[in-house]
Amino acid sequence: MPEPVKKAVSAFAKKPKTQEAEEGSSVVFTAETEKPDAKVKWQCNSKDIANGNRYVIAADGNKHSLTIQAITKEDANVYAVIAGGSKVKFELKVVSKPEAPAEAPAESAAEPQPAPAPEQTPAPPPAETPTVDQTAAPPPDAPPAEDGQPPDTRQDLTGLFTERPQSGEVTVGGNITFVAKVNAESLLKKPTIKWFKGKWMDLASKSGKHLQLKETYDRNSKVYTFEMQVIAAKANFAGGYRCEVSSRDKFDSCNFELTVHEACVTEGFDIRAAFRRTSTDGKEDSGELDFSALLKKSSFLKNSNRTVQVSSSEPEVDVWDILSAAPASEYQKIAFQYGITDLRGMLKRLKKMKKEEKKSEAFLRKLDPAYQVTKGHKIKLAIEVANPDVDVKWLKNGQEIHPTGRYIFESVGNMRYLTINHCSLSDDAAYSCVVGEEKCTTELFVKEPPIQIVKNLEDQMVMKGERVELECEVSEEGANVKWEKDGVELTRDESFKYRFKKDGCKHVLIINEATKEDCGHYKVKTNGGESVAELLVQEKELEVYQSIADLTVKAKDQAVFKCEVSDENVRGTWYKNGVEVKSDTRINITHIGRIHKLTIDEVKPEDEGDYTFVPDGHAFNLSAKLNFLEVKIDYVPRQDPPKIHLDCMGRTAESTIVVVAGNKLRLDVPITGDPAPTVIWTKGEKASSVKPSDGEETEGPTSSWTMKDGEVVTEGDGRVHVETTKGHCVFTIEGAERQDEGVYSVVVRNPAGEDTADINVKVVDVPDPPVAVRVVSVGEESCIVQWDPPLFDGGQPIIGYVLERKKTKSYRWMRLNFDPYPETTYEAKRMIEGVAYEMRVYAVNSIGMSRHSLSSHPFVPVAPTSEPIGLCVDDISDTSISLKWRRPERIGSAELEGYGVEYCKEGTDEWLPAIEGLTDRTSLTVRGLTTGDKLQFRVRAHNMAGPSAPATLAQPVTIREIMQRPKIWLPRNLRQTLIRKVGDTVNLVIPFQGKPRPQVTWSKEGEPLKPPFASVRNSEVDTILFIRKTDRQHSGKYDLKVQIENVEDTASVMLQVVDLPGPPEALKIMDVWGFNVALEWKPPKDNGNCEISGYTIQKADKKTMEWFMVYEQYRRTNCVVSDLIMGNEYVFRVYSINLVGLSQDPCNTKDSAYIQKTGIVYKPPSHKDHDFSEAPKFTHPLVNRSIIAGYNATLSCSVRGIPKPKVTWYKNKMDISNEAKYRMLSKQGVLTLEIRKPCLFDGGVYTCKAVNDSGEDIVECKLEVRPQVAKEEKKEAKKRED
Repeated sequence: MPEPVKKAVSAFAKKPKTQEAEEGSSVVFTAETEKPDAKVKWQCNSKDIANGNRYVIAADGNKHSLTIQAITKEDANVYAVIAGGSKVKFELKVVSKPEAPAEAPAESAAEPQPAPAPEQTPAPPPAETPTVDQTAAPPPDAPPAEDGQPPDTRQDLTGLFTERPQSGEVTVGGNITFVAKVNAESLLKKPTIKWFKGKWMDLASKSGKHLQLKETYDRNSKVYTFEMQVIAAKANFAGGYRCEVSSRDKFDSCNFELTVHEACVTEGFDIRAAFRRTSTDGKEDSGELDFSALLKKSSFLKNSNRTVQVSSSEPEVDVWDILSAAPASEYQKIAFQYGITDLRGMLKRLKKMKKEEKKSEAFLRKLDPAYQVTKGHKIKLAIEVANPDVDVKWLKNGQEIHPTGRYIFESVGNMRYLTINHCSLSDDAAYSCVVGEEKCTTELFVKEPPIQIVKNLEDQMVMKGERVELECEVSEEGANVKWEKDGVELTRDESFKYRFKKDGCKHVLIINEATKEDCGHYKVKTNGGESVAELLVQEKELEVYQSIADLTVKAKDQAVFKCEVSDENVRGTWYKNGVEVKSDTRINITHIGRIHKLTIDEVKPEDEGDYTFVPDGHAFNLSAKLNFLEVKIDYVPRQDPPKIHLDCMGRTAESTIVVVAGNKLRLDVPITGDPAPTVIWTKGEKASSVKPSDGEETEGPTSSWTMKDGEVVTEGDGRVHVETTKGHCVFTIEGAERQDEGVYSVVVRNPAGEDTADINVKVVDVPDPPVAVRVVSVGEESCIVQWDPPLFDGGQPIIGYVLERKKTKSYRWMRLNFDPYPETTYEAKRMIEGVAYEMRVYAVNSIGMSRHSLSSHPFVPVAPTSEPIGLCVDDISDTSISLKWRRPERIGSAELEGYGVEYCKEGTDEWLPAIEGLTDRTSLTVRGLTTGDKLQFRVRAHNMAGPSAPATLAQPVTIREIMQRPKIWLPRNLRQTLIRKVGDTVNLVIPFQGKPRPQVTWSKEGEPLKPPFASVRNSEVDTILFIRKTDRQHSGKYDLKVQIENVEDTASVMLQVVDLPGPPEALKIMDVWGFNVALEWKPPKDNGNCEISGYTIQKADKKTMEWFMVYEQYRRTNCVVSDLIMGNEYVFRVYSINLVGLSQDPCNTKDSAYIQKTGIVYKPPSHKDHDFSEAPKFTHPLVNRSIIAGYNATLSCSVRGIPKPKVTWYKNKMDISNEAKYRMLSKQGVLTLEIRKPCLFDGGVYTCKAVNDSGEDIVECKLEVRPQVAKEEKKEAKKRED
């Protein structure tokens, strides 16, 4: 394990704190240093402060103070105190005097509260180091922190920010908070904020132990406060950050810097520790701002099915390997491609890693830098050690691992294995293998599997105002899901219309009160799939809590009709005998809540009639009758014959009354007669057949009910009630049924006579359900449904039908149409391809809706495939034809069952199948055809939905074999000499064409090939030459001839079989002088059937006879061996080399060469060193420039001089070498000054001065900085020019 990193020690024992003071007062900042003799320097806005009239600097031992007298508004700046290598910043905030109390609250509200910086003590051991909190939230107008590194990040508050995060610095292990504020008074929607590190890294996914993002809202000031808190900062946290805020069409961003004081790195530091995602105790740490997540790159594919499992298809990429193997010029491109933001930090670590690479004595093969495994799977780590008997130890995060059920150790020869079964997130750690004093380390990344949807969403149909819960179940608890409606992501908006609930693996979307606008398709998404459901919202059916009742009132009395319905928002209209009732002085209509009233004061005889209440927007009504009771006194008794007062002609007229089944049938017949007549009601016979005598029989079933003096004499059924009042006879049947339909006769008798009338009663009902519901065809997302009308229409014509569908595995039926559909064939749409459905139908007449029909057989919406593509003729003969095609571009969710091939003769429309059934292949040979027929062919793809559109040949084809000249298609690699080694296998495949089948002949140097020498296999389209084991005798020219009758084509193939060469000959020592030996030899007799490419010369001392390489791939047959050791005796040998390799045996020298010992004195030549020094001279001067404020600018010139001159840049004769705003570059004598985001004050005269020992030179230029011109000003200027 790497040694703990030592933290930087501050030079201050006590730091100055941020203070607030009033104008005109004085303030004192104090600091204490660790050493009493430390030199302290005070700064304001990065400029040194000297003792003066208003600044008093004092020092007493290790105590230092800065006093600012007579404070003004201009003193509100950022100050700093510097001691050694430590720099501490603090602020002075100036507030107005209390003479203006009205402005004080506004100023205090505009300025953030100061955050005192606590004291910092020398760092104890890492386990006991306390964290140091610092807040980087100075006021918006404070100048930026300039310590030589961070750029100028000053920005004007012209966007959404009321307070921007400011650049800050922190020591390793300390805390720092960045604050951003947004005023939401002018925003219609809550602002969305994002924090970034560098250009691409979104910090929302890094929130955890080392990073926390907070958000607060002040309802009084309507200000959102966003905070990013960095906890226990590390050295690699340093860099540029960006904060973005957006709200609908408004956007604003701000850049700021974080500076972290680097800690000293010890020699044994492990580079990969900076990229580790787990802490030393093995716990997960997803909040580290490192780049481990960027070292592996995976991509996920999505499918359009309702539940899609996503899997990785691209191989994982290790950026470490790419960077280590790539040239330096490609580093920037690789960093951009793989999202690496801290490239400089990575390259530093890579450089150290390369330096540390050395050959290991204990390991023959080490662990890879990193491994990745899916959660729940197993992984095997393998190493190879040099000593097969050595023992190894396995460590996890520095702790030794012992064999258990999950950790299995294996030792096989030199191999050592560690197997981890059922990997979990706790196994995401650093693993090491220790052998003696050496060890190798790797990182194991445990990847969680994609979240799968176990239980899909269900389609729902609810009534308006009801609560809706869309529920799904995923494979992992606590997983994140995303909800969408019609492709738009759902969020918790201010109206809280949508609520999201998590319960373990269950996720629920709740809509409290559904409205018509909530209809649509709702989708839930995970990283491993998605599920879709449809929500339909239907208007509520109006329920009647209290119906209106019949009333009988006297003259001058009050009549009140009252009813109560379920919806208090429903209005209605009152009618009397079909005429709308209007309010006047005597009639009052009221609507209070769910109760509707019609009040009639001082009832008159003309108020008598039928009153009806019709709710608006609903197809039913409530009816009742108002009877007027008139009191008459007859003083003169008399006898009147009875009479029935109906709207009919004479005694035999018929009247028809229609009643709905289940409703009350009430027949109110006005009668007169004195004395009161007896009333007889009968069903099943005409009134004219009713006789006074009791003995007469009637045909058919009849029923009779008799009334005498207002009392029922006979009563047939318990549902039937007969009553009479003065002047009226009422016949009532409760809950009319179909069998109550018929002719009802009424007979009234008294001593003065009798009267009769017939009334025809028709009972109507809802129809029977439709029958034989069937799906006749299906499409990609639709189907066509047919059914037969109901057997009984309920006595009323069928208005239309209502259809419902549901998924086979669901229990919820979804209504497809709300208005009755008049036909018996319906096309249902908006279904999901590949999902099984069922259909059912309701019949509707003027009375209501029937019961639902039986469900149809389950069906799956599937569209036929698209037509096959690329249909063409592959071959043709006198009795057959070969066709080929490609798969359709669109297959759909149903599997492809096969292809059907048909043909027809030219001039006819009869298509005949070419084969029985279907073929799975994309090619077919149709045989048994008649020679000379002209046929047209077509191919159709079949699936569950049926055949696709046909793919047809462009024109008919005549069945007749076409003569084709023989042609050999010699492959490109065989057009040059084919070289093979002795013992190799030769397998040459050469295609050709020709019809009819040509005759193929192989020969070698004019002799036909025979099987022991070589094998030949021929087909209709190619020929194969096969030699199992080559020998030198197989070398030569092979001729191929393809012949059809008198027409032929030929081709030749050159085969060269090569072998190892023989040794060189006649190796001699030609001369020996000094430390050199001259050798000479002759080429070998056997060159191995190929050219000798060179020789290998070796030497050996006769004492040791160890051979050493002198020359390799040497081309000549003579050489000089130099640098021999004096006093030694040498022998030499030479190998010959060709295309195959070295000769098996060398050629050795017969004699040896002895290097004589001779004295040699070296006399160095005398010479005088040349003076190359040269005074600096600018070869290319600076050029005057005019730039625009806010855009980076560069000034360039070139200089030469020996020795290399020292270059200094000046602005207006002031040295700017240490200014953070400027960046100086020098490359091959080209000098560049880069000015970062210049402002109007950066204009002036810039001077470049080059100095060396031989002299100096100066060049200067003028720089003009122009302000930016807004787009609106440009447009106005353009209009004025036009």
